[in-house]
Amino acid sequence: MKKLFLILGICLVQVLQAQNLRKNIAYEDEHVRFTVIADGAVRLEYAPDGQFVDAKSFVAVEREYPAAEYKVKKGAWIEISTPKMILRYKRNSGAFSASNLSIRSPKNTAAPFAWKPGMKQTGNLKGTYRTLDGYDGDTYIYDENRPKIPLEDGLLATDGWTLIDDSANFLFDGDKEWEWVKERSAKGGQDWYFLAYGHDYKSALRDFTLFAGKIPMPPRYAFGYWWSRYWTYSDKELRSLVNKFRAYDIPLDVLVIDIDWHYLEGDRGGWTGWTWNRNLFPDPQKFLAWFDEEGIRSTFNLHPADGVKCGEDNYAAVARDMDIDPASKQTVPWVSSDKKFITSMFRNILSPMEKDGVDFWWLDWQQSLYDAKLGGLSNTWWLNYVFFSNMEKNRDVRPMLYHRWGGLGNHRYQIGFSGDTSISWASLDFQPYFNSTASNVLYGYWSHDIGGHHMADSIDPELYIRWMQFGALSPILRTHSTKSGVLKKEVWNFVPEYADILRHVIRQRYMLAPYIYTMARNAYETGLSLCRPMYYDWPEAEEAYAFRNQYMFGEDILVAPITASGKDGYTTLKVWLPEGEWYEWQTGTLLPGDCIVERSFALDEYPVYVKAGALLPMYNDAVKNLNANDEEVVLTVFPGGNGEFSMYEDNGDDKNYATEFAVTPLRSIREGNTLTVSVGKRTGTYKDMPAARKFSVKVLASTAPVAVTVNGAKADWTYDGEDFSLIVNIPETNCAAEKVVCIKYDDTEVDFNGLSSAARRLARAMEEFKYTVTDKPWDISWHYSYTDEFGSMGVLGEAVQYAPERIPALVGAFRKAWDDLPAVLERQQLSKEEAEWFLARIGRR
Repeated sequence: MKKLFLILGICLVQVLQAQNLRKNIAYEDEHVRFTVIADGAVRLEYAPDGQFVDAKSFVAVEREYPAAEYKVKKGAWIEISTPKMILRYKRNSGAFSASNLSIRSPKNTAAPFAWKPGMKQTGNLKGTYRTLDGYDGDTYIYDENRPKIPLEDGLLATDGWTLIDDSANFLFDGDKEWEWVKERSAKGGQDWYFLAYGHDYKSALRDFTLFAGKIPMPPRYAFGYWWSRYWTYSDKELRSLVNKFRAYDIPLDVLVIDIDWHYLEGDRGGWTGWTWNRNLFPDPQKFLAWFDEEGIRSTFNLHPADGVKCGEDNYAAVARDMDIDPASKQTVPWVSSDKKFITSMFRNILSPMEKDGVDFWWLDWQQSLYDAKLGGLSNTWWLNYVFFSNMEKNRDVRPMLYHRWGGLGNHRYQIGFSGDTSISWASLDFQPYFNSTASNVLYGYWSHDIGGHHMADSIDPELYIRWMQFGALSPILRTHSTKSGVLKKEVWNFVPEYADILRHVIRQRYMLAPYIYTMARNAYETGLSLCRPMYYDWPEAEEAYAFRNQYMFGEDILVAPITASGKDGYTTLKVWLPEGEWYEWQTGTLLPGDCIVERSFALDEYPVYVKAGALLPMYNDAVKNLNANDEEVVLTVFPGGNGEFSMYEDNGDDKNYATEFAVTPLRSIREGNTLTVSVGKRTGTYKDMPAARKFSVKVLASTAPVAVTVNGAKADWTYDGEDFSLIVNIPETNCAAEKVVCIKYDDTEVDFNGLSSAARRLARAMEEFKYTVTDKPWDISWHYSYTDEFGSMGVLGEAVQYAPERIPALVGAFRKAWDDLPAVLERQQLSKEEAEWFLARIGRR
């Protein structure tokens, strides 16, 4: 009886699914079917045998769609209209062609188009590419005649439409236990998807997810710092490495172990290997347990293509599964499409290692592009599915894979490994563009070898720092280099000046984690990647296409990477700021938008622009990793207006995030001399959700308040002179309760614009001057003491921190001296050469 009920239940589900599928079918006859997926997306099918395909394909894995708005007119021509397109097909006219099918935009569309089959796009905005191996920037280094890197076409084009031809793509077989690849049976059929969007690029990506699936959420720890190096590490060396990260107070979440974890010679392994090298790791289980004790996640490199050799630990079990006599010592060949073989590999080799503690795999497929038995099946694409879905099916944690791009549909299997890049400014210059265009195929989680992989015999500190600054504002921050003794990227190997900058860059990444994680959820919901081109938000602005290295980092942050060397400690570049106002975060400058500005940055500064008035959730600098979710959240209020934000949180590493999560609304409102910051009631729930959390409010470019209250009660506050910010601590309270911070100011106006960088640059130059310029004896030189006006300039941050009530006077005095600095230096008795050096050192040539 139970079996009967089960069968009836399955049949009922299938009927309901069929009804959901059919409700969006706008027209169907014996050979043609049109399904409206959304007002900007339609599926067009021509089946010469009358058998339409409802199975999932590699691109289209969703077959049930929300209700869509459309109208149908039937006659000699079928006309289907939505708010974004009008489709016309001549009834009973056979396969789709330019003579019987057309799609155009409705009248009065902002970006009109008219399409027929066979028409080529003229303005495709490109997608991504499998690997950067062998490239220096976009140029192939081993063949000067080879064209620039051939980025694949993406889903977006200035034409306003995109056609996806899925006719010859592989299907999934629908196996309930583990779906597997199968070929299409019908020949000559057409299975197309048409996207109509004009210049509303965001809607096109959202519509694509309706049939191609969402971008899955990576676990929270993925957004921390990954340490990676191609190096023959041992258990002892890795323990020492982690201890140094702790000693230098550098956060760390992921250790990437390259090929040398397994044996590399003879019948025990090679480029492909499956057996722990016990000369380096005497007890792998205890080694992996130590990772867990340290709160560090691990991933290990795999090059599977050579199969399983006879000397591997679990060779016999795999060989017997594949009907090979182990005594023959015949290598078991790797065949990606062979379900029996893949199942054996996981059962006998990979899953036991996962149970021992391997968190996820670095799948580095480099050999044959296509499967050995199933012609046309991309090994890269298919193995990405295989490894990701196996983890999804058999483990309780959130699935994640570190791998190469395999083609459209691979957005469902993060995270991307972009390959072995050259150490050069050209490589750095190409990566921001490469990152953002990948979002045009929803591949939003590229992980680059930050700092470059090879083709250099030393590390240029300026290049590495600029690369790290870009990496900290990329989807994944992972440093890497080839097996070279001189390419040591550990922070402690640099002189203090550079080490301090690098440490700050890594810590800044962690401070942004609540914002980044919320944007990852946004990517899941909308199809908009963390790093995306400017033309998503400003499609009609020519600059949005011309400034191709600039990108939006989530909804509120604009990044204009520095990708060229500077001069005399500063790099100047042109930045396009869209309409509105933008706060240049690291210099403390509020700039008007809708213009191109030329800006100059010291090595410890980076062009990061935040929307005026934005309210961003951040961590403080005490966070060591992203395993927990109960840290204090610093609500950072930027100058320039009102702000709001919905902070997202979930378990961080479970598979239930689609329905088990929580959101906290945040808001800041400036009215006259009053700033009100509210933390709304958290809604939602998830496993291990903390009941209470500590918040604080940090107001950038703030004077001293006259009164501060938290929920109506008088509250204490502190002042940070580093970035001229007011900090109000909110006592730890239940997250279900609203919290309101009210800050009142007097009428005094203070010009903070650019003040933080000016004060920082000047203080640093004053200190360096003592060591790098003067050779005069201290007991007889002017350097023995500063004049009042010059000496006080070097301690502005400390002065306002100690006495914030004196901010107007202290800042006013600094401004006056800054504006008259050449004369101040003259009164300080600097020589002409010394004054010129000093002015250059603070960026005032």
